[in-house]
Amino acid sequence: MPDFVRLRLRQPDVAALDDVAASVAEALAASNLFNLPAGSEIAVAVGSRGIAQIDTVARAAVAWLKGRGYAPFIVPGMGSHGGGTAEGQRAVLAKLGVTEDAMGCQIRATMDTVQYADLADGTTCHFDAHAARADGVLVINRVKAHTSFPRPIESGLTKMLAVGLGKAGGARQVHMIGPRGFDETLPALARKIIDNAPITAGLALVENSHKQLSHIEAVAPANFAETDMRLLETAKKAMARLPFDQLDGLLIERLGKDISGAGIDPAISGRTDIRGVDNPATPFIHKIAALALTDRTDGNGIGVGMADYIPRAMANALDLQAMYMNAITATILEKAYIPIVLPDEATVIRALVATCWSAGAPRLCHIISSAQLDEIAVTANLLPELKAQGVVIDHDDPAPLRFDETGTLLNRLER
Repeated sequence: MPDFVRLRLRQPDVAALDDVAASVAEALAASNLFNLPAGSEIAVAVGSRGIAQIDTVARAAVAWLKGRGYAPFIVPGMGSHGGGTAEGQRAVLAKLGVTEDAMGCQIRATMDTVQYADLADGTTCHFDAHAARADGVLVINRVKAHTSFPRPIESGLTKMLAVGLGKAGGARQVHMIGPRGFDETLPALARKIIDNAPITAGLALVENSHKQLSHIEAVAPANFAETDMRLLETAKKAMARLPFDQLDGLLIERLGKDISGAGIDPAISGRTDIRGVDNPATPFIHKIAALALTDRTDGNGIGVGMADYIPRAMANALDLQAMYMNAITATILEKAYIPIVLPDEATVIRALVATCWSAGAPRLCHIISSAQLDEIAVTANLLPELKAQGVVIDHDDPAPLRFDETGTLLNRLER
């Protein structure tokens, strides 16, 4: 078992917003998009996991709408997540801090949809029934790289319309077509929804490399697609990354839906693993071990199939119903495959090291998650390489991994 060097890694430096709630209010006020009569019901669509301060954003939006005399309520915009049930989606929102008490308004959760006219190829256009009956809809989502393959529009306001507010039916319509569903069907469904649903505005969010909100912009419905494309470039430039093209092994402390829609971000793992879609050229990582699920993923271990090893405790924590519902709706099953299960974390890490194809000292990296890369640990042989790149802020001395009597890793990076 090699020693590891703990270090702080330099990432793209984009300033975080000083006051997120104030930024929400300023963006909405400056948009001049809300010209509905007083008392109008406004559905506020929230739901994508892992967004920094999403509870603050949603609460500020609700408060701003109330201050203008509107009657806002929240709808979950999360496709088939939460096990594909209204109760499950309400529970996911609660995990995000989005509750009726915290928001000061109702949460109306349903899996029922209205159906607008089919697309030319026969695809059915679904839209959340509660949102469809509202006088207006405010769509809130983060613009970022998606977990499948690069394209002009990835995650953002457009995806929230077609997949998030399309509920399970809408998500299924996009995913069942395969890559073409993301590239062509998703934008077409969003355009159909904008033409038929009472969409008033979008609130586009961008995060920096430290998982802090760095940009908030109110957007007119007609500009959703253009804004998603423009801000996607901004988001990708600000992404945190590992400074390696190749690793023999990657040790990940946690994976989950709040980390990435794929559990582990393919930009970090190098594993998209969608049939018919090439994996990223870099990084190439020969073996991956994951140790646990995040608390907020609620047992949905989608992405576990990207790992080669997990400990028994992690396998026992998987909610197979939630994970399989997610995988089947997405029609991408590989991410739900269960890898080799070993008794404990020590055995998992030993297997990771033992099966690396390395003639010399293995090139190994240890991270908290694919979304937390400010502090990592690497085998000592990688430190000179990172110093030469100028990405090391500071580092500790090499130290061995330590385990307790149950085989649990003691010197975790997550504090």
